[in-house]
Amino acid sequence: MVGSTEPMQDNPSQVSLWRQLQGAASILMAVRDGQSMTAALEDVDATLRPGVQSLSFHVLRWLGRAEALRQLLVKRAPPPEADALLCVALALAWSDCEAPYTTHTLVDQAVEAAKRSEATQHQASFINGCLRRFLRERDELVALTEKSPQAVWNHPQWWIDRVRKDHPAHWQAILQANNKRAPLVLRINQRKTTQAEYLRELEALNIEASPVGKQGVILDLARPVTALPGFAEGHFSVQDAAAQLAAPLLLEGLDKPTRPLVTSPASLTSEGAEPAGRATAPIEPTRLRILDACAAPGGKTAHLLELAECAVTALDIDARRCERIEQNLQRLGLQATIVVGDARRPDTWWDGRLYDGILLDAPCTASGIVRRHPDVRWLRRPTDIAQLADIQARLLDTLWPLLKPGGRMLYCTCSVFKAEGDNQIQMFVTHHTDALLMPSPGHLLPQSGLETSVFSDNPMREQDGFYYALLEKTGR
Repeated sequence: MVGSTEPMQDNPSQVSLWRQLQGAASILMAVRDGQSMTAALEDVDATLRPGVQSLSFHVLRWLGRAEALRQLLVKRAPPPEADALLCVALALAWSDCEAPYTTHTLVDQAVEAAKRSEATQHQASFINGCLRRFLRERDELVALTEKSPQAVWNHPQWWIDRVRKDHPAHWQAILQANNKRAPLVLRINQRKTTQAEYLRELEALNIEASPVGKQGVILDLARPVTALPGFAEGHFSVQDAAAQLAAPLLLEGLDKPTRPLVTSPASLTSEGAEPAGRATAPIEPTRLRILDACAAPGGKTAHLLELAECAVTALDIDARRCERIEQNLQRLGLQATIVVGDARRPDTWWDGRLYDGILLDAPCTASGIVRRHPDVRWLRRPTDIAQLADIQARLLDTLWPLLKPGGRMLYCTCSVFKAEGDNQIQMFVTHHTDALLMPSPGHLLPQSGLETSVFSDNPMREQDGFYYALLEKTGR
């Protein structure tokens, strides 16, 4: 399955709130130390994890505001453990509209969390004083933070500047969408059912959902996917609407090559023609050979196999992630050739036969999926963009020779930064005269529902940020 799904409730656990606040503070410290939230959550006790995850999503969405408030409350940063707990409480309590609990409850439980931890118990009175002052002066303090772009938009300043430069007409809408909850979106497996049939099945169970795109279903409320009808039978995968465009974009226009008819020499006349009246049965067309580079966890691999009779090589450098590809394909009833290998070193895995199509979902900043991974904005550094763009360029240059003349490569990233999208592809086609840029979606910007959409040219209205460029190799 593809994508990150937030817990379906703000606090699904019955564990004490102060313990969950401690857990959220530990997640914030891990992110500040450069660890992803997903990895950090694996170290959280299973009984605490649902509540901690839900609170952490909220905290990381509003961390810019919380840090600005903390700076107003105390100029000198307290020890890391105390600062993390203080920022967690402020991120949760700064707005009555956004707070998952009453502000007094959050403050009381944050102080209790401080008292119960060896790392913060000596800072409990300090945290109590800061938060009590916050309760008294909240409106004034929040108003003061409106002067800080990082507090208003809850992104690092460099990120705000980059998005504003790349998308001057839509930068505010992009940042606003990043702070919304991402919905649970399914991609229906057309080999098992249809979009309309699955929607009727959900309706019969009083599960509200609606269609998105040609194969997508968006649920009004997120819920455990294993509890949805047809999960075990492989009726769907979890995949955002923007990512669902990849497979059809690559397959469209790829004609299936056919082998010539085979005729026995004895059946030919002296002139080499077949006798009149004899029919020759056509041979089964050869299947398209497609490479899905950087394939894990296999969502796009599966989609290719669902849509066409093709032979797909699913390549990924991570052996454990390749195991996930296998698991996902098994559930869906699909088969691919799964290879552990580095896409930048074809000599270690390629059999020398050219591909009809190549799907390159390249490593990127993930700047388009911030609403699903709110820690990304705080983990990235400005220098990451150039480093990742260099990797993307090397992948394009290395994989392009593996494509047949007349074949197509689909380059995509889940990024809104032009250095990883338009700029990257313009540079590539400039240096590769046999690369023809076909009509492509280009940059798809993150959106969160009809009511907030400002992108009138996009019919989906609900998607992550993505970039697509379809390249055809000229010559025969």
